[in-house]
Amino acid sequence: MISRNLYMNIIIRVLAIAALSVLLGYVIFSARSVRLSIICILAIIIVTSGLVSYLNRTNRNIRFFFDSVVDEDSSFTFPVDNKSGIVRELHQSMNIFNMQLQTLKLEIRKQEHYFSRILEHLATGIITYDDKGFIHHANTSARRLLSTEALTHLRQVERVDAKLYRTIINIKPQERKLVPIHTNHEEVQLLLKSTIYGTEDNKVTILSIQDIKHELDEKEVDSWMRLIRVLMHEIMNSITPITSLSESLTRIFRKGDAPITAGEVSDKTISTALQGLNVIVEQGKGLSAFVESYRKLTRIPRPELKLFRVTDLFDRVRILSDSLEKGPGTMIFFDNAEPGLEIYGDENLISLVLLNLIKNAIEANEGNPACNIRIGSRRGINLNPEICVVDNGPGISGENLEEIFIPFFTTKEKGSGIGLTISKQIMGAHGGSLKVRSLPGIETIFCMSFQE
Repeated sequence: MISRNLYMNIIIRVLAIAALSVLLGYVIFSARSVRLSIICILAIIIVTSGLVSYLNRTNRNIRFFFDSVVDEDSSFTFPVDNKSGIVRELHQSMNIFNMQLQTLKLEIRKQEHYFSRILEHLATGIITYDDKGFIHHANTSARRLLSTEALTHLRQVERVDAKLYRTIINIKPQERKLVPIHTNHEEVQLLLKSTIYGTEDNKVTILSIQDIKHELDEKEVDSWMRLIRVLMHEIMNSITPITSLSESLTRIFRKGDAPITAGEVSDKTISTALQGLNVIVEQGKGLSAFVESYRKLTRIPRPELKLFRVTDLFDRVRILSDSLEKGPGTMIFFDNAEPGLEIYGDENLISLVLLNLIKNAIEANEGNPACNIRIGSRRGINLNPEICVVDNGPGISGENLEEIFIPFFTTKEKGSGIGLTISKQIMGAHGGSLKVRSLPGIETIFCMSFQE
């Protein structure tokens, strides 16, 4: 409506100017009347001035309106009384828009306040800062974790802990970093994660800070308790028969409280004693082997890191896996989805881990006549290299799934229970991880994840 009335007003004035111009031309060249010419010229000037004044008045109102919007001043209103139709309609429309703008700003402030209250109640510390290091927001948890009352710039974090400051300024989007710091005479384990928000010219980094020391302590205690239970179980299984046999042999060579004489020792007594001693020797060897396994577990070599191609790793492991004992129906497939994929690590140690996973998959599928084992490489969700070993065997129960990485835990009759533990430690030494998921009766997947 406003645009139509505005256009009609302008068109009428322009047509009036055009008509007066034509009349002026006729008077000058035909009637040759000086008086009429002057009247036409004055009329053209008056109509033109009215048009210019009308457009300027309208443009001033519109410019004032948009300047107010830019300055975020929504308190103004345009008068609608004693105005012409087109101006009144324009002012009414701008007032309506202004009211909607006020409502929208009020809703935005309410949402900002709502989300600000949520951030203040989070147990996780949240800090937002720009490229220059100026902190826009730091919630209560962040200030508490850093033991500071105010945070306005990242440089203030350097006074809390220099290592933490360097980690924050060097952290990449979606990257996780664990940083131990000392505040108020106690050690805190901070888990940092950042993400980028905004445009290229106005980027804001959102940093989350979480104290996971309590969770780490609980995990450590739980791991030690599990390890102690396994150690006690294995040691008692070896010592109990030795103690029992020793007591039996002692009784053979004693009569009452006194030892028997040489003449009372028969061939049967000697044979029984030798059998018992042989059992004791075997149990002693088994216990020694167990201790040696524990020594291996605590002596993981330091990895010699360098870049190598996954293709070369697969060629090497393919040859090594051919020598493993496997059923006639077992098929092993290698699939490198990205031929140029490289890993920064120790190729020898990674080969051992991968070969151990394949060996475990073969043993788990001992009774499977159609065993398929697939070894594939890819980039994970975070674009880090991954190597996964998938088999279609019986799977792992939920109960055992939580125990398989515990030292000496095994479901195999002749297993040592340290293969997966060592494999996980090797991956940890590379800054990576070894994870498992299983659907019993469908598939089991072990995935090795590496840092880029």
